[in-house]
Amino acid sequence: MRATRGSVATQDQDQLSSPPPTPGPLNGKAKQNGIANPTLKKASPRKSETQAPITPKSSRKRTRAAVVDNEDVNDLPHNLGKIPDIQPNESEVNGGSPAKKPRKARSVKKKDSPKKEEEVEELVSKASSTPKSSSKKEKNNSYGLTPGQTPYPNWPHPTPEECQEVNRLLSSVHGEVKPPKTIPAPSLTVSGCGEVPSVLDALIRTRLSAATSGTNSSRAFAGLVQHFGILQEGVGKGSVDWNKVRLADTKDVFEAIKSGGLADVKSKDITKILQMVWEENQARRKELLASGAAPGSKEEAPDEKSAEIVRAEENVLSLDHLHLMSNDDAFNAMTKYPGIGPKTASCVLLFCLQRPSFAVDTHVFRLCTWLGWVPPPGDPAGLPPGGKGKFSGPNRNSTYAHCEVRIPDDLKYPLHQLFIKHGKTCPRCRAITGENSEGWVEGCVIDHLVKRSGVRKGAGASPVKGGKARKTKGKMEVKDEDSDAESSELSDLPSDDK
Repeated sequence: MRATRGSVATQDQDQLSSPPPTPGPLNGKAKQNGIANPTLKKASPRKSETQAPITPKSSRKRTRAAVVDNEDVNDLPHNLGKIPDIQPNESEVNGGSPAKKPRKARSVKKKDSPKKEEEVEELVSKASSTPKSSSKKEKNNSYGLTPGQTPYPNWPHPTPEECQEVNRLLSSVHGEVKPPKTIPAPSLTVSGCGEVPSVLDALIRTRLSAATSGTNSSRAFAGLVQHFGILQEGVGKGSVDWNKVRLADTKDVFEAIKSGGLADVKSKDITKILQMVWEENQARRKELLASGAAPGSKEEAPDEKSAEIVRAEENVLSLDHLHLMSNDDAFNAMTKYPGIGPKTASCVLLFCLQRPSFAVDTHVFRLCTWLGWVPPPGDPAGLPPGGKGKFSGPNRNSTYAHCEVRIPDDLKYPLHQLFIKHGKTCPRCRAITGENSEGWVEGCVIDHLVKRSGVRKGAGASPVKGGKARKTKGKMEVKDEDSDAESSELSDLPSDDK
């Protein structure tokens, strides 16, 4: 659905039980005397020089090593995170020698310089209301994209006429699609991909829909409703109380959404996003109180500013100020959060903010590739101006950036919806299909426009140039070129839009 171009509260740090004592490195003297720990006295000499020296047990108590969550979901593909590093205490690093740093010193706190009364109050307030704090390190959210510029300036497709023709053909089969005039009230049974009034609600729902089926994401959302309840009034009324989710332990969020797929990654992303939003709301409140201005607030009426201040004071989380920003600024604001990429951000722009945006999911990407709307692998037009080498082929993000420029604004919503509908239902345009598939003989309304990649199922089927194949249970299946784990099976169009 919408673009999710792809944030950060630190996770609760777990502690490991005490690891078994590890002997420190031997210094020269200790080696000569056969002593494992240089801080211990030498064992008494034995009559027989061949007898192994006795190593007395250390009376020093071991401290438990803390697990530091160094996870940066932006450094690994598909937001899989990193394995936590175990950080040893300094006495272990120094070979178990307390001489390097006396044990007593670790329990002595450095005296802080006197603080002003206002600073103390601020610290107390922060400690009491913010049990988590986001990481200072921000993710790189550029994705190699430049707003308003196509990565393939030498590729002339799709033209406005080509877009019109495909829209006409698909509409003849699936019905005419028009953007809704009003956004429906939030559903508690369907997660969706941003078709709700609250921007924050839309963002989290779309994150839940990534890399899983609509059924699974809706089940995960229902778990959040059950665990944390819903807001009865104000921004996000009728949907999950996101501030309760923010204040909860990450493991509780995991338990709530574990039936929806990738719960470990998504629970971490959600809690980090919510903490970042809380901090941004508080920062905007301070700016509005101090100068009456905050990013985008020039277009905000005085009563709207007052309402925003009250929401922040009552810890009602909101991203509705993104309505005040341009498409590019709103897009960049969303993609700075963990787990939020171009597709998710584009979906929120399209369905919640009701801005023209061509979100590219797995079905949209497949059809854009087959229609030749992006350059194929090996085509020089896929290289940047002056670029050398061989073009490896488009991906979902580059397809989004290219089509965002090439497709007319009034066709972005219907084509996005029609591509998803067609890509899920057409016997010839599904991800895995072939001559023996049910309904294949019925044909495809855009058959004369597409060049399908992959190997089709069925005896005697020949591979299509550029396709890749894999065997499954003795059959050849089309392997969709899109292998991005962030792809999602998006829900069908609402009955009103079919």
